Amino acid sequence: MKRFFLILFFFFSISNVSASIKDKIIQNLKNTKSLTFNFEQEINGKKEAGNCALKYPKKIYCKYNSENQKILVSNGKSLVIKTLNSYYLYSLEKTPLSLILNKNYIIDKIKESDEKIIDNKFINFKIFDNENEINIFFDKNSSNLIGWQTLDIYQNLSITYLSSINKNEDLNKNLFELPTQN
Repeated sequence: MKRFFLILFFFFSISNVSASIKDKIIQNLKNTKSLTFNFEQEINGKKEAGNCALKYPKKIYCKYNSENQKILVSNGKSLVIKTLNSYYLYSLEKTPLSLILNKNYIIDKIKESDEKIIDNKFINFKIFDNENEINIFFDKNSSNLIGWQTLDIYQNLSITYLSSINKNEDLNKNLFELPTQN
């Protein structure tokens, strides 16, 4: 009988820790209006880096550390990727980034998902939406978003790591205006 209660206690202790981690991540997301961060991104073995400003809902500006002056901008409806020699305009809703930039969507998905603890440092949630599979990663201690993994619009595996994260800074609203085509 003692063994039964010990197992039951252990089970509920694990469940409470799990709920606590989830609750902290959800509360942190709810309290986050904007983020600035450095990033490293790998798409099919090609690595890029830069910095971004993200404003919920669905706005992001990223400047890549590249010779071709690559930027990525979303105004919440459209997504532009621009370099010195190219200009691509997409409907944001047709990209997995639309889901990542929607914190209310992420919060809802976290509530119904089981988390996976990685190396006792990171929390991972796997989200399925239509044909999209998104893995979102949070720091276990700070509850901050630290990265994601998706298939991009060309079905390329895209992994993004975040660092030097700052929350709720005042961001210039003009930052999210779509650049014009040259």
